[in-house]
Amino acid sequence: MQPPTRTVTDLDPAELPTHAKELLAAGHRLALVAAHHDDQGTESDPGIRVVYLFVQGPPDTRTELHVHLDPSNPSVPSLAGLSFPAGRFEREMRDLHGIVPLDHPMPRRLVRHPHWPRGWYPMHPDAGPPPPFGVPEGPFPFLTVEGPGVYEIPVGPVHAGLIEPGHFRFSVVGETILKLKARLWYVHKGIEKHFEGREPARGLALAERVSGDTTVGHALAYCLAIEEATRTHVPAQARRARALLLELERLHNHVTDLGALCNDVGHGILNAHAWRIREQLLRLNQQITGHRLLRGGVIPGGSALRARPDPAELKAIGADIRDLIALALDHITIRDRFTGTAILPLQAARDLGCLGYVARASGLLTDARQAHPFHDYDDALTTRTLGSGDVLARFQIRAQEAEDSLRLIGYLAEGTPVGPTHRPAPPTNDAYRSGVGITEGWRGTITTRVELAPDGTLSRVKITDPSFFNWPALPVALTNTIVPDFPLTNKSFNLSYAGNDL
Repeated sequence: MQPPTRTVTDLDPAELPTHAKELLAAGHRLALVAAHHDDQGTESDPGIRVVYLFVQGPPDTRTELHVHLDPSNPSVPSLAGLSFPAGRFEREMRDLHGIVPLDHPMPRRLVRHPHWPRGWYPMHPDAGPPPPFGVPEGPFPFLTVEGPGVYEIPVGPVHAGLIEPGHFRFSVVGETILKLKARLWYVHKGIEKHFEGREPARGLALAERVSGDTTVGHALAYCLAIEEATRTHVPAQARRARALLLELERLHNHVTDLGALCNDVGHGILNAHAWRIREQLLRLNQQITGHRLLRGGVIPGGSALRARPDPAELKAIGADIRDLIALALDHITIRDRFTGTAILPLQAARDLGCLGYVARASGLLTDARQAHPFHDYDDALTTRTLGSGDVLARFQIRAQEAEDSLRLIGYLAEGTPVGPTHRPAPPTNDAYRSGVGITEGWRGTITTRVELAPDGTLSRVKITDPSFFNWPALPVALTNTIVPDFPLTNKSFNLSYAGNDL
């Protein structure tokens, strides 16, 4: 397994569009955009730098464009015309850092809610503590659809359940959805700010909690970034253990979603069986790492396992999962409700930059385990795609990936060490070392970029959860779908509010 190829290029703002266009045309993906307020020695004249991370693989290739801005007028040429994800990164950066994307086609707020005071940017170094709510800048500018028989249905932001807040506004005729607008970012937690000044080891607990159901994915991306920044070599046995934990996390989440999708079309008994299986998997997680959500299994420089999965137990769980899937797919009502519902076409998935099972269900091949491997899977890894892009495809791709994860867990468990396996990081003396971690979480590709200050503490951590890329696809898939299918469609995407709004 070859280490990734990494290139860093410093640019003036005017040079950015040309370089970005060339990379996108060559098949690179914009994985992350991070704004930095660099200390240049004076409080009145800080340096402002924006890092654009483009990735491609295999072979694992990472290209960083560092754009240096005028501190008195921080602005960048917008790349929204070249890349839809770039446009969203730019809006996020403007709302949190005050950096203006010039000539952006959609300049309205993305993260900022009306009560955020004007001129307050929480990621700016002099932002200070959150100020009192300001005078609202006006209602969010939802696009109003007009015409005979058109009316609006507002849903949320507070929901009847345990999900986090999000506002959905439907423009409908009868039961048919003409347009859906999702408004998120109700629970901005300042996670990236909380990383600043921490020792890298103390940042792990925060990374594990970025999105509660993705402990391993976010912890691993964070540790991979720290290890690249500190030039830490992770032992092969620890990389194998990490791959095992990643599949255990994928398995229990996919099983939960399979049951929840059945529940949304009236088959609560299948959901109950899924939760029974999920409980078995969570208890297995507890045995392996000491935590039901696998916290503590991935550590900087290695892994820490208390036990290995029992083959007999895995075999029994696998049989239960296969029975659940067969019962669901053999039921005519489930097939009828899933088939042709909320189709996300391949071209739309590609244009929006979709990741994970959402992309693969629409026929878009994307898997960081292949494009950016941290472990050599030999021939054991299989990445599947389907072409219909509907709820049925998103169910089936999870079912297939659950089967693949069972097989991978059995394969990886052989020879995986029990106990801590790691190599301590060497001392960090170089100024502002940086590193990137990329891994395939259960929802899709997670990318984390870190920079370390000369004293070895974290000066900047930027995290991109796959939900950031996939949320815009939900309204596209729901166009011309009926309102009663919204809960089913939403569950088929099952995007993270927490991972999207850091």
